Amino acid sequence: MLTKLDKEQFRSTIFRHLDGIATATTAYSLHKKGVLQYLLSHKKSSIENLSKTFNANEGYLNVGLRVLSSQGWLNMHINTSNNTVHYETNPKSERAFKLTPIYTDAVSLLNYSVKFPEEGIGPDAFNVLEKIFIKYKQNFGLSTAKTNAIEHQVLKHIEGVIAAPIIVLLGLNGFFHKYFMEASFRAEEYHKNPESFKKILDFLSHLGWFTKKKDTYRFTDKGLFFAKRASAYGVTVSYLPTFMKLDELIFGNPLVLKTSSQDEKEKHVDREMNVWGSGGAHATYFKIIDDVIIELFNKPIDEQPKGILDMGCGNGAFIQHIFDVIEFKTSRGKVLDEYPLLLVGADFNQAALKVTRANLIKADIWAKVIWGNIGRPDLLAKDLKEDYNIDLKDLLNVRTFLDHNRIWESPKQNSGRISYSTGAYSFEGKRIGNNLVESSLLEHLQKWKPYVERFGLLIIELHTIGPKLTANNLGKTAATAYDATHGYSDQYILEVDIFNKVATEAGLKPDLNYFTTFPNNELATVSINLLKGH
Repeated sequence: MLTKLDKEQFRSTIFRHLDGIATATTAYSLHKKGVLQYLLSHKKSSIENLSKTFNANEGYLNVGLRVLSSQGWLNMHINTSNNTVHYETNPKSERAFKLTPIYTDAVSLLNYSVKFPEEGIGPDAFNVLEKIFIKYKQNFGLSTAKTNAIEHQVLKHIEGVIAAPIIVLLGLNGFFHKYFMEASFRAEEYHKNPESFKKILDFLSHLGWFTKKKDTYRFTDKGLFFAKRASAYGVTVSYLPTFMKLDELIFGNPLVLKTSSQDEKEKHVDREMNVWGSGGAHATYFKIIDDVIIELFNKPIDEQPKGILDMGCGNGAFIQHIFDVIEFKTSRGKVLDEYPLLLVGADFNQAALKVTRANLIKADIWAKVIWGNIGRPDLLAKDLKEDYNIDLKDLLNVRTFLDHNRIWESPKQNSGRISYSTGAYSFEGKRIGNNLVESSLLEHLQKWKPYVERFGLLIIELHTIGPKLTANNLGKTAATAYDATHGYSDQYILEVDIFNKVATEAGLKPDLNYFTTFPNNELATVSINLLKGH
């Protein structure tokens, strides 16, 4: 039986594993180009100087250096009044940077890991894994006596690089099925190459996941803890295609992962894995969403929205969930024949629209599924009115983790804003000032205000936190991984308080009756908001 302390330590391990994927790839790329040695020699440098010195794409270089700052290996200084950023070494820098070459084998392994979803773990990958397992079990020659030591931090990073893609692959392929988790099993029951697969199981046994008797394995309580949370690794691992292109993104062609059309398969992320990974966390957030939906659709009928619009509907799961909540848990659900619920799913991706249509038909849910751009609510409103006689203003607008992933638009108004965000932002390799990111969000929300001010905009949103705060709370937050995956892929996550401040300025005030953050403290990286006109 796991104690509360056991669970805290295991959760900390997951966070450190996610740190590892972002940090190992970033640090190793910067190490190879000499950026880290340059910083050790010069102590402090502006991002402009570093990008010129190393012929780097300033935006992605800034993201990378902020990742290292979030691990406590550099100090980041932002002056938004003149849009300058400096990085300075600290007492941890020299030791951390000298250990960076130890990441070599782990990062090389990712060349195989990134192919696991399509190719599985082939003979070559097993050979590489076996060699790195041996080094790992010997701690790469490092001492780990102190859990707060940089050596311990680096080894946890490497552990994450090795383990996370394997955990995700096993999770996606059903290995963490109840049968395997409750009964003893042999490698032959799961893999066509049992001798090689035993090496994987032995590694996980070394981590304390399994007990082993002869050739029979059984989950420990610790193993069950991680197996049940395998999806927690999914989102970060889904961005391995991006992490494996950091040399090119930072020092070469910043457009290497761009797609030529909305129908082309995304190059920067494994979307299927991403959806699987995010689904595990969404269940927690949906509980809060449910309370909002139930209250809104229990009001007198003339005070209720006529329906729901899910912008960025993905696979339609959120629409299905909301419909079920309304049908079975609200007064509106009892009168749907008399007052039908208008359901609309909109997405920029044509493949997502096809999946949503199929899933909703299968679930016997009536809905309109249409193309939509989150940056053009005016076009969406026009199409809804002309094609379906639906007024966007009559709907409750909902979306999950989407506003930060809008296509970048430079603000049209020069507001002279001074930002207090600590984020690192880029568009196609060019660094974007934090004041511009805030101004862009302001104009984005102002576009939506006419359509959502009556019934509101119900959103789940992702956020950043300051690198110093992250560094002081290693093992308690996934912020480093979030900042890396989103920063390298041109997404714009702001701190919770700054997001709410900008929303209020746009005329969409957060309803404090529904406002929730995860976690509910200064480390919050997810918020749920009902934004309404005021």
